[in-house]
Amino acid sequence: MLSVIVRSALTKYRRTRLPCQVAFRAMSSSAGPSPPYTTLAISQPAEFITHVELHRPDKRNAMNKAFWREMVDCFNEISENPDCRVVVVSGAGKIFTAGIDLTDMASDILQPEGDDTARVSWNMRNTITKFQETFSVIEKCPKPVVVAVHGACVGGGVDLITACDVRLCTQDAWFQVKEVDIGLAADVGTLQRLPKVIGSRSLVNELALTARKMYADEAKSSGLVSRVFADKEAMMAGALEMAGEIAGRSPVAVQGTKINLIYARDHSVAEGLNYMATWNMSMLQTHDVMKSAQASMEKKSPKTVVFSKL
Repeated sequence: MLSVIVRSALTKYRRTRLPCQVAFRAMSSSAGPSPPYTTLAISQPAEFITHVELHRPDKRNAMNKAFWREMVDCFNEISENPDCRVVVVSGAGKIFTAGIDLTDMASDILQPEGDDTARVSWNMRNTITKFQETFSVIEKCPKPVVVAVHGACVGGGVDLITACDVRLCTQDAWFQVKEVDIGLAADVGTLQRLPKVIGSRSLVNELALTARKMYADEAKSSGLVSRVFADKEAMMAGALEMAGEIAGRSPVAVQGTKINLIYARDHSVAEGLNYMATWNMSMLQTHDVMKSAQASMEKKSPKTVVFSKL
């Protein structure tokens, strides 16, 4: 009897759908940064997928003053863009990023403004919180973010990738929490997020206190990345394939999943369950459930369903 009722309900949503046939366009960085950005190249390699490329290859994608502002503007825009359902982040040139651009950032870090200790400290705190938002905005973005790392990922690069949802790398990739080597404790996310990403607290402490390099195989075995690819070309193809799988699902389901995973990370099981119940008491009231159920009953891929923009 239940199956009859479900099938009857599904009939209301039946339409003739053509399978989604979106070919990935080549992800080229030759055009340079995308205005109004000077450090980022933004493209749409496939429907509902946004590619954000760190684009200062001549400076090893070092993070200058413009970068810290532009990442916030970029991800705030992505968060509100209904034509984006998943983001891929990568770096142009030979490496992912060399981390903070000390030459460009030295004045902000070493010479904060202020007439006395209190005012200098107040301004320094404001500066640090602004830098923290550069990567927190990735985590706050409801769209899943897949980051693809090749070559070096140093200092601020580790802060960046730990704020992303899925991390991929090439066999030649290496990671370094570099801050102790330049006389400071990492202050924009690594010390807070890396312990939640890697299961071993001892390993996190070792990496942060010694600034030693972690290479791809160890990054995979420790859980920092989920996949390792032979080279950048293979990695970008894999990242796009994964992004396509995510983009083909219900945006209500995908974005709700990301938001609840992050909430669960920072709360108890009981709190997470309560939040989930409150979340889904409204989010289950969507046509996407019926459409997805129909595709499943007809043994079709969820990617054959056309979901409304969110």
